[in-house]
Amino acid sequence: MDFLPRHKFRQCVDRYQGNYRVRSFTCLDQFICMAFAQLTYRDSLRDIECCLHAVHEKLYHVGIRGNVSRSTLADANEKRDWRIYSDFAQVLIHEARQLYADDDFSLELKETVYALDASTIDLCLSVFPWARFRKTKAGVKLHTLLDLRGNIPSFVTITDAKVHDVNILDQLIPETGAIYVMHRAYLDFDRLYTMEQCSAFFVTRTKTNTNFRRLYSNRVDKSTGVQCDQIIVLTGFYARKSYPEKLRRVRFLDSETGKRLHFLTNQFTLPSVTIADLYRCRWQVELFFKWIKQHLRIKAFYGTSENAVKTQIWIAITTYVLVAIMKKRLKLDLSLYTILQILSISLFEKKPIVQAFTRPSYTTEIAADCIQLNLFGS
Repeated sequence: MDFLPRHKFRQCVDRYQGNYRVRSFTCLDQFICMAFAQLTYRDSLRDIECCLHAVHEKLYHVGIRGNVSRSTLADANEKRDWRIYSDFAQVLIHEARQLYADDDFSLELKETVYALDASTIDLCLSVFPWARFRKTKAGVKLHTLLDLRGNIPSFVTITDAKVHDVNILDQLIPETGAIYVMHRAYLDFDRLYTMEQCSAFFVTRTKTNTNFRRLYSNRVDKSTGVQCDQIIVLTGFYARKSYPEKLRRVRFLDSETGKRLHFLTNQFTLPSVTIADLYRCRWQVELFFKWIKQHLRIKAFYGTSENAVKTQIWIAITTYVLVAIMKKRLKLDLSLYTILQILSISLFEKKPIVQAFTRPSYTTEIAADCIQLNLFGS
């Protein structure tokens, strides 16, 4: 908890009057309890209450001042504005991106590269009727713009599951010079042309019904998997009207799967094989969704209201970013998965935090006059 900027957290709480008429169980108490549940994989509010009562003499030193009970925690998740934790997550994301700004990923590029995608979190329709998006199904959708330097989410929003992925492009403010890698669900020429006008670049895949005319082709090395590199213009009436500029089309043959992939981009200077590699890096956002679903509690929820669900998701994202900040500040050469596993069994150990992540380096030395018998001696 020492890695939390407490002053920034209080600002977020005061912005939405989170502690208004609260006597004992503050927003900070709520946050620490929910972060504890994320780090130790608690299954329910009763589970959280039971485990924290077992270490009640240590709660004051962690920062919890109020009495922890499942009814109090349930009321806090139900009534306190989820935007408190949304805003605080953005504070931590800004700090984490500064820490990871100089990190490299698989491609040596100076430009900032983002991967954009969305993932649906399934819910039970009878328990979460407010989240209905099909006849017999409910859910919410988590839209994430992932900075590939450090795999830090730079933009996160939670919507109804029925909101189409492409609509999130309206909420993004394109960063000049940055590269946005997206799958073909985001292929909307009106919105992509907005990126072009903001001097931002995109890499996406074409659809089968995309009509175009080739202007000329660039020379390619087919041993790299690139089949062709073309400069094109769109010929469809509405597509041409929405995006009147030239585009670049790269066809790539994946030697592992045998699939032919067609990429569309407004980046004309990078090598064609780099365009294909950029799209391959988009898989990092898929791994991000898989990671947080497997290792954080965002599939089983402690409350049924919309506010409780969004509160839990935002605190899960905050916990992920907080662990990433701690890893960078302590210069730990461990994966986030390993760090979470160690934290899950050592949260209330009274030891320096670096020591918890340091492997023991001692060795057992056997003296010459050891009294232990030799099992295989003659």
